[in-house]
Amino acid sequence: MLTVRAPATSANLGSGFDVFGVALGRPADVIRVERADRTTIDVRGVGSEYIPEDPEKNTVGAVAEALDAPAHITIDKGVRPASGLGSSAASAAAAAVGLNELYDRGLSREELVPIAAEGEAVVSGTAHADNVAPSIIGGFTIAREDGVTGIDAAIPLVAVLPEIVVSTRDARRVVPETATVEQLVETVANAATLTAGMARNDPRLVGRGMGDSVVTPARAKLIDGYNEVCTAAMAAGAAGVTISGAGPTVIAACTDHDRRRVANAMLDAFEDRGTDARAYQTRVGRGAEVFDS
Repeated sequence: MLTVRAPATSANLGSGFDVFGVALGRPADVIRVERADRTTIDVRGVGSEYIPEDPEKNTVGAVAEALDAPAHITIDKGVRPASGLGSSAASAAAAAVGLNELYDRGLSREELVPIAAEGEAVVSGTAHADNVAPSIIGGFTIAREDGVTGIDAAIPLVAVLPEIVVSTRDARRVVPETATVEQLVETVANAATLTAGMARNDPRLVGRGMGDSVVTPARAKLIDGYNEVCTAAMAAGAAGVTISGAGPTVIAACTDHDRRRVANAMLDAFEDRGTDARAYQTRVGRGAEVFDS
């Protein structure tokens, strides 16, 4: 039996829609995998009542099938479903890493990314790697169809999760189908700035690169109080603010010195709208970790 901890993630980061992702120091999913004749799944933890245990409907079941690695899999959810923090991706990433080692499949972390992405498609409807890549590899990742590029980074972040539910499918429906040339140029400039900031471990550059005039404004309408939360975060010292993944989590880049003040300001802004929220004072962190059970 093996135990795997796979971190929550934040995808898109504003300017990197369906491409950028970062692993977060917390929260995380923890799963245990044990060899078996057929795959069975036991889910516990936050939001477990909404997660099917049928292997054909659960992301880890799809991963087990893809690796030809039947197992009894226990999932302890630390990442709330429909949070914008890569909940299904964390489980898929943990399963891919754990089953690969349990059955000695010999695949690299990079080779496990598309397998975990196919598993996540069971619940999200599409096989995107922007969440599973950082959850497996760690750090800041750039997901392309031909592979994943990773950058070690330790940028301080604040992720604030309000008691609002935004499903990935709903968030994808509001994404605009077209963009102007001006918006394209702006997005490329912001994405390049954010990547440079990650490479330099510079939160100010990362924050400047989070700007996005295409996807984020459309999705912001699904999060009550989003604009007020962004304004409060920037006033408290954040370098940049955007929606984490499909939302409703709002994520801010900042310095260590400003992190607590930014978190409190964002919580207060949600409270002013009558919405309870939880803040994770975290940073870009490591990928999935394996422990002997």
